[in-house]
Amino acid sequence: MKYLSLMQQPSPRLLSLDFMRGLIMVLLALESTGLYEHLSHASAGTWFEGIMQQFFHHPWHGLHFWDLIQPGFMFMAGVAMAYSLQKQKQRDYTWNRSLKKTLRRSGWLFFWGVLDYAVRKTGLSFELWDVLTQLSFTTLVAFLIFEWRVTTQLVVCALLLLLTEALYRFTNIPGFDQPFTDQHNFGNYVDLLLMNKINRGGWVAINCIPTAVHTIAGALAGKLFLSNKGNKVKPLLIWGAICLVAGYGLDAAGITPIIKRIATSSFTLASLGWCLLGLAFCYWWIDVLNHKKRLQFFLVIGMNSLFIYLFFEIVGHRWFNEYITAISGGLMQIIKVPELPRAILSSLCIFGLEWGMCYFLYKKKIFFRL
Repeated sequence: MKYLSLMQQPSPRLLSLDFMRGLIMVLLALESTGLYEHLSHASAGTWFEGIMQQFFHHPWHGLHFWDLIQPGFMFMAGVAMAYSLQKQKQRDYTWNRSLKKTLRRSGWLFFWGVLDYAVRKTGLSFELWDVLTQLSFTTLVAFLIFEWRVTTQLVVCALLLLLTEALYRFTNIPGFDQPFTDQHNFGNYVDLLLMNKINRGGWVAINCIPTAVHTIAGALAGKLFLSNKGNKVKPLLIWGAICLVAGYGLDAAGITPIIKRIATSSFTLASLGWCLLGLAFCYWWIDVLNHKKRLQFFLVIGMNSLFIYLFFEIVGHRWFNEYITAISGGLMQIIKVPELPRAILSSLCIFGLEWGMCYFLYKKKIFFRL
């Protein structure tokens, strides 16, 4: 890992990309503090409880707002890749040199993704369910076809989704021949082969196959922004609508259910549709209409997304959160703050300190990259 100074990046940034990436990381950081669980408990039995349920993954068949966070993360990585490869091209990188750089990045993503889940209370563990591990694969796939024609890349996306359908429907392995049933599908079987375990929550490692579509689509959106086309919002809206209709249509017709935990083709298409529409709106509002005030709160984290993700995933869960909660909770106990408000305020304290670290790096113009 290395860090770069902003002074070494003279080309203008796509602020809507930094904003969306920052928004995703803010939401993830707040989730890592336990805030959503505390608010869910506080809202039990009220109208607000339904809203808070949107900040948790759907148990199986269906789609919550929180199910869009990982697709958004991988989609934004694709957009950023397009800008990175454009800079490399301007610096006269050969394709082989860019490939080596991408392989190195994918290798580090795989390493950090495995490390994130490696240390358990029971000892070391090898798991491939982290978003960074998934991204290590999707990044490489998106790079390898980046220079291909748009229509060819769309065909690749369709083939990836068809491959996913075929693997789940037609492999017929005893005990794992129920395509869309938790613990009894092909993805669970592959996990047994790779890790000798099945995720109790239903997540599977081969999600990286269909979700490569998110990163490829992000790279295509990035190429659109870098092109000379005048109206860049319209194509995003059209493709977003197509993906939404296709994804929800497959689900409504009873062909393929929307299941985030195994990234079914219908889920991949529906979530991609929301990502495209979200990017279209943010680009139009921020970069076209020039509404760039009050973005710093999100940009501070968005421009150091890798650092803060690794911090709250590795350091936060294993030490930082409990340490800060013990201090803030202890102080609030002295003044008789009730337990639930105390837990909510402690979560906000944790997030505030994490944001402060990103702000310090931002002011020092230090941005961590792979």
